[in-house]
Amino acid sequence: MARKVATVFGGSGFVGRSVVGRLARAGYVVRVAGRTAAHAATLRMLGDVGQVVPVVASVTDEAACVAAIEGSTLVINLVGILAPHGAATFEAIHVAGAARVARISAAAGVTRLIHVSAIGADAASPSAYARSKGEGEAVVSRHMPQAIIIRPSLIFGVEGAIPAMFARMARFMPVVPVFGPATRFQPVWVGDVAEGMLRIAASEGMEGAIFEFGGPVVMTMRQLVAWAARWGGHPRPLIEVPRWLANVQASVLERLPGRVLTRDQVKLLYIDNVVAPGARTLEMLGITPSPMDLVME
Repeated sequence: MARKVATVFGGSGFVGRSVVGRLARAGYVVRVAGRTAAHAATLRMLGDVGQVVPVVASVTDEAACVAAIEGSTLVINLVGILAPHGAATFEAIHVAGAARVARISAAAGVTRLIHVSAIGADAASPSAYARSKGEGEAVVSRHMPQAIIIRPSLIFGVEGAIPAMFARMARFMPVVPVFGPATRFQPVWVGDVAEGMLRIAASEGMEGAIFEFGGPVVMTMRQLVAWAARWGGHPRPLIEVPRWLANVQASVLERLPGRVLTRDQVKLLYIDNVVAPGARTLEMLGITPSPMDLVME
């Protein structure tokens, strides 16, 4: 019997590593598609010999996407950016890239496409990031109506940026600044997100569904930063940064290498990021979301 083949775009990233590992354990041959094969090389150990295969395929490259998707029954698109850089714009990655993966998947007869977006994706959002995510969802559904869309809140894990970034700030700063202190988030564990995708891939009747993945606890940004500081062993006083000052700082930082903070990200920091009432959730897939206190102890 032929083995199942899955292609995971962005599979070498933080979320991708969890997804690839679960797919390999479920018996898939996994093609890990990315701009370079180097980052995916270490993922070979997640499966048997020849089971996890690094593939050079950017979502901006038509021919490479065709080759990466050909013969796959499952395609997962995890690719996303928080800030544009050079040719990697929101339009190129979140909209045109997402459309390319969906169009090629449909033409190749892929059985299931899972497109990872974000809570707050909205073509009418004041944030360019969120607008591009909303536009990306629309073009994916247009090219492949049966595609499943997943919108996660902030994704955390031991190897992830959240809450490690805030913990590092607390380690080196006597007072930790907080942007958007009252904005609500619903941090979700990377393992739950990956398991959710695996269950969606194995389930019937999911065509065209939209899921919103959140954790068991809703936290304000102030609570999240305070939790991360304690978790990192350096509890600190917090200072709330006024929005006008956050925009001033971002206008400088977005011009520096690394783009630590942009004005568009400041907009996002003042928009709640929680699961909408009535949304399809992890619980509907039989998954009880894991709290940060348990996962990150």
